[in-house]
Amino acid sequence: MRTILCFLLITATAGAAEPKLQWPNPILWQRADPHVTLHSDGWYYFTATVPQYDRIELRKAKTLGELSNAEAKVVWRKHDNGPMSHHIWAPEIHFIDGKWYIYFAAGRAEAIWDIRQYVLECDASDPLESPWVEKGQLKMNWESFTLDATTFRHLGKRYLAWAQSVPEERGTRIFLAEMDTPWSITGQQVAITKPDLPWERIGHNVNEAPAFIHRNGKLFMTYSASATDANYCLGLLTADENANLLDPKSWIKSPTPVLKSHPETSQFGPGHNCFTTSPDGNTDILVYHSRDYETIKGDPLNNPDRATRAQVLLWNDDGTPNFGVPVANDRNGTARPRR
Repeated sequence: MRTILCFLLITATAGAAEPKLQWPNPILWQRADPHVTLHSDGWYYFTATVPQYDRIELRKAKTLGELSNAEAKVVWRKHDNGPMSHHIWAPEIHFIDGKWYIYFAAGRAEAIWDIRQYVLECDASDPLESPWVEKGQLKMNWESFTLDATTFRHLGKRYLAWAQSVPEERGTRIFLAEMDTPWSITGQQVAITKPDLPWERIGHNVNEAPAFIHRNGKLFMTYSASATDANYCLGLLTADENANLLDPKSWIKSPTPVLKSHPETSQFGPGHNCFTTSPDGNTDILVYHSRDYETIKGDPLNNPDRATRAQVLLWNDDGTPNFGVPVANDRNGTARPRR
């Protein structure tokens, strides 16, 4: 168990502040697609993809650093067959209208790449100690490969964003729709980005894993692009906070990645992020996964070594986010787990 927390000092650029916060990097080895919710009760609730792709775990702690030693509680396991029986991927935990919800992707043992999105519900105050109810598949406008759903509320409306394939092309786009319940969308889904730039099309044509943060009169959406090896990286879309979010023209894509592999810190393939804050809400924090080596033997999807990490998200003078580079591992951290 890790007993030493690193002292993270981020030197600000472009007029940003100089926050000082403590947590280890990695926060957790072998946990990909991390998602953190800082709840009103003062606890951080954490979930992520486990390497076995067979279950959903939750952890909670009062600080991000304490998540490293927090007990993992298995709240749901895959079925033996049929829906939700293979490739349990990218869970997210959200608190909506007094209840907890977990969104996750899953295939079928009979057709493992028939990935769809599913929802669990819990009506207790502590989601680690109470049963979860399956709400079933979250249906989109058509049936196809679907994953990485996230939800957010903006100007009185709740939205769902997710990645999905379309029949006429290879790869995945990111779609947006309004929600009428926490387990269903309403109206037409709209594609707000597709992999149309060279750095989004390395290995695979990928736009996936949307995450949102609302600051400085803008709504920012990060997303992950390219194959899940060292080419994996974060892109960014920006919309005015008063724009029609269901109009694709409202979203402006940054021409280059905002976070990518950085050999100088030995971090490769950073992606599938979420946003949280310090306990006082004054400092924004980027949570994501990456590997600490470049070359992967075999299929990257079968490699367990994506680790959960975090660093302070800075802000430029013009109100745009400054992601910096993925920071290096702690020198005093525990050894990598054996495979």
